Amino acid sequence: MSEGESAGRKLASVDFEIFGHVQGLYYTEREGLRLGLVGWVKNTFSGTVVGQVQGPADMVEEMKVWLSKEGSPTSRITRASFTNQRTIDKLELSGFKTRF
Repeated sequence: MSEGESAGRKLASVDFEIFGHVQGLYYTEREGLRLGLVGWVKNTFSGTVVGQVQGPADMVEEMKVWLSKEGSPTSRITRASFTNQRTIDKLELSGFKTRF
């Protein structure tokens, strides 16, 4: 473990966009909170779901898998795009919110 990681877990941030028949923002919010993440999620006019998650890097990776493979019970995900992934020193957001 590096010196920075021994003081606390490495934090990561990533933006996402999920394509397909996607809905149920509540489930994304709930999964993010279950994993101890902060962030936001919202529907777009083009029918995708976009958002950002931040938290321990290993939990961010778990959320990426959930977003790309599972999603809400009624979703049919065709593609997931993850951009701007980076290591952060501290969380830039608080809570997990649905934006409108």
